[in-house]
Amino acid sequence: MEERTYDDTMFRDTFEHEYTWLNGFRRNVRRFARRTAVIDPETGRSWTYRELDEEANRLAHALQADGTGKNDVVMTVLRNCPEFCFSYIAPRKIGAILMPANFNLACRELALLMEHNRPKVLIYSASVAPLVVQAAGLSSWKPVRLVLADNREGCAVPAGHESYESYTGSRSTDEPRAAFRPHIYDEVLRLCTSGTTALPKSVPINDINEVLSAHDVIMQYPLSARDVTLNMTPWFHRGGCHCGGPCPAFYAGCTLVVMRNFQPKTVLRWVSAYTITFIMGAPANLEMLAHAQELLHCDLGSLKGIVTMGAPLTHESCLRYMNVLSPNIFNGYGTTETFWNSFLRPYDLPHGAGSVGSSCIDDEVRVVRIADGMPGSPDDTVPCDGKTLGEIIIRSPEKTTYTYYHDDETAAKKFTGGWMYTGDTGTWDEDQVVTVCGRKDDMMVVSGENIFPAQVEEAICESPLVKDCIVTSVPDRVRGQAVVAYVVPEGGTITVEYLKDFCAASPLLSTYKRPRYFALIDTIPCTATGKKIHSAIRTKAAEDLAAGRLRRL
Repeated sequence: MEERTYDDTMFRDTFEHEYTWLNGFRRNVRRFARRTAVIDPETGRSWTYRELDEEANRLAHALQADGTGKNDVVMTVLRNCPEFCFSYIAPRKIGAILMPANFNLACRELALLMEHNRPKVLIYSASVAPLVVQAAGLSSWKPVRLVLADNREGCAVPAGHESYESYTGSRSTDEPRAAFRPHIYDEVLRLCTSGTTALPKSVPINDINEVLSAHDVIMQYPLSARDVTLNMTPWFHRGGCHCGGPCPAFYAGCTLVVMRNFQPKTVLRWVSAYTITFIMGAPANLEMLAHAQELLHCDLGSLKGIVTMGAPLTHESCLRYMNVLSPNIFNGYGTTETFWNSFLRPYDLPHGAGSVGSSCIDDEVRVVRIADGMPGSPDDTVPCDGKTLGEIIIRSPEKTTYTYYHDDETAAKKFTGGWMYTGDTGTWDEDQVVTVCGRKDDMMVVSGENIFPAQVEEAICESPLVKDCIVTSVPDRVRGQAVVAYVVPEGGTITVEYLKDFCAASPLLSTYKRPRYFALIDTIPCTATGKKIHSAIRTKAAEDLAAGRLRRL
């Protein structure tokens, strides 16, 4: 052990075992026992911090009775609901790990997730009961208990399952006795990446990651015990639970408003009804919110800010949201593994729109040269000229464990020397403001030139007749690959001929970057975090080309 100039025994013991997220929540139960912690407008219920703690204790006792303890997994397949809040707190009281799963998974995907993570108990929303029943039947791993929760419609409980009310109703509200001593390096949360593989990567989050993720939100907004938050996206992903969701809300002592399904008009009405101060969502949420506000003109005077993640904002969109919704727009960039790592604050916008800003205070984001087959050295950065393309890497020691659960091979590819290699490509300028250009694996090579979808998408979306678009490529005998654009019209009439002419006139598109094929679609495939799934559209483009549904222009 290294020599100190003082006796650090008590500091290390206190810091490593007491500086936990749960202790932060417990402080708020003591400080703000009568303050509202959770509001569920759809059922007319609410919980104070004391009541929230009691409900979490009931669940913790029920889990203990099923043999759940240190390092066991409690999986949830829950929409945003009160039971999600109870589940966020209860497992860590008994040393277990919460794993919130995506309720949009296919049954086989959920079965694979169950087999990989082996949950002792699985708690799910009644609205996804058919998915869970099928997945449980397919999975070789059988949880001790399957619990149906958030049953607002009074659905029948599947055979062999149990209702949440029956599972927890008779349990004690006293603090459960824990047969372990917490440590800040204990895994308390396990999240899933929003990738496109059948088995999403499982991302361990430890206790100090939780505390410092909460601190980041508290510092960036800033967030205090007097705030009321509403995250419009599902809580099962990092941006959902950490960006104004249960993690920072219950750690700061503020009030959390529950929204199961995003409804823009409802959000606007709730802002006024519950004096909501911060709302969070993907750029797509903000677009629908702005459209609704232009029709309803609701009172949004309580809002201190709107936070978005998942994709950069265009300059035009940012101006619109600032004028229609709130002058205070925040835009974060990061990953499931590292939370957000660069940030645009209200004073950075709208002039900084299109970029993802500069590094957060405790993080570092760099753009390094792309080396074939090997990760670029963190010190081999590209010039800060806003032009030279490289891979974006992230150093975030406070918010990531730099690993995946039972997937050392993938971890070795993504994490090197304390850095995460995102696979995103981008540039940075003399102030180290980063702009994302695309994914390394989405890169298209046309006539020997590298093209990234985001470059073309940005240009096409400048048309007032275009709501959104997604770009990919198909094989081409002459150029190697040809660019394909799938476009969602912004109402009215739009033709592929118009799109061809618009792109030909665009100063942002060199000749080789212009799409050779266009197609009109209703929706764009996106992950739960609002990121466009280019692999899905690439598969569709190949199928459409083979079926003769793409017309060359």
